[in-house]
Amino acid sequence: MTKIAFIGAGSLVFTKNLVRDLLTFPAFEACTIALMDISEERLAYAKTAVDNIIAAGGYKAKVEATTDRAQALTGADGVVCTILVGDLEIWRTDIEIPKAYGVDINIGDTRGPSGIFRFLRTIPVMLEICRDIERYCPDAIFLNYSNPMAMLIRAMQGQSNVQVTGLCHSVQGTASMLAGWIGAPMEEITYRCAGINHQAFYLDYKWNGKDAYPLIREAVMKRPEIYKEEQVRNEMFLHLDYYVTESSGHNSEYNAWFRKRPDLIEKYCTHGTGWNPGHYGEIINYAEKLRGGWHKQMEEWRDSPIDLKRGEEYASYIFNATIGDGTLFEFNGNVRNLGYIDNLPQGCCVEVPVLASKGRLSPIHVGALPDHLAILVNTSARCEELAVQGALTGDPRMIYHAICFDPLTSAVLSLAEIQEMVDRMFAANKEWLPQFKHLK
Repeated sequence: MTKIAFIGAGSLVFTKNLVRDLLTFPAFEACTIALMDISEERLAYAKTAVDNIIAAGGYKAKVEATTDRAQALTGADGVVCTILVGDLEIWRTDIEIPKAYGVDINIGDTRGPSGIFRFLRTIPVMLEICRDIERYCPDAIFLNYSNPMAMLIRAMQGQSNVQVTGLCHSVQGTASMLAGWIGAPMEEITYRCAGINHQAFYLDYKWNGKDAYPLIREAVMKRPEIYKEEQVRNEMFLHLDYYVTESSGHNSEYNAWFRKRPDLIEKYCTHGTGWNPGHYGEIINYAEKLRGGWHKQMEEWRDSPIDLKRGEEYASYIFNATIGDGTLFEFNGNVRNLGYIDNLPQGCCVEVPVLASKGRLSPIHVGALPDHLAILVNTSARCEELAVQGALTGDPRMIYHAICFDPLTSAVLSLAEIQEMVDRMFAANKEWLPQFKHLK
């Protein structure tokens, strides 16, 4: 019987949707689903939600729930990770300390000063998970959804032999959004997308084999409601000629063009109509709203109507290809750059097409990014490389240098100001970063 372990199963929406998708494949109708979370309360919500799915679908799957990671992982064929390290009080320092120095951040879960400190807190736990997989299920396919995706995958693939990749729904989500803008059925769209997580670009985007970029440009330029839906990303597209994955709010953080002055934030990051235009501290605002009615929200998610139709997340398709019936599946995944993108740093984490087959994940060579895109992406990739090396060696100087060259931070602050900001962030995270001996 196939066993799939969910680490961080208390991330209820993810767990509920991924289990629903998984059970739609005949190969997993009678599988064992092992739910693991450090919170017994969250774990109970997750188990009930999964039990409800199994009952609604008449599946023969078995559910186990435990706070013991080793128990969940023992004998697993596949592993899904959706953990989040820390709580609201430490997350808010990622946003509020940079803001005190003029670095205005929207989400802060991917890169830049906020993403880097989230990474520093998370990577010790992720490496522990890898060690446990090596010990209890060494042949398992490990799919990670936790952020910051690129730095976590880069560190795990560099420090472990576990077959791991990172997944993000921004690639297929944006592809679907663009198809809707031009009135194309998604099944008639093909594309080639590559770069780094949240900053990958559609190198081509075709409708029935014909370049659809002219249609996208026409929609963005002539239909105000479409331009306003993604102001930052649409500005990037009009000037850079390729469309980027992930929301405007996220992408406003990853470059020097949109958040370095209050007037630019007001113009591009506050009036968009998409799900995340780019308001300051959106992640903190969301967490604060949830905290007040946490139990009610979990109950609503747990008890919401069950739609057994398979969704668009990659995980279930990948598991079906690798440990299910073997049907090949191509997706965009996060892997170390071992020659897949010619003009990005060797060994950094890139997001490229990957072919899932029986027992294997095989990244596909893309070639070179257009030169102007490579300049933008290369800066972020190299900062992430510095941050990973700093995290693995416990060298705070490397962390400082990684943040020095972050595009938004360097557009706003002097070197001395960056040093002061980073010192304050280290102080706020002191209890979370045992690998940095200078903090003791």
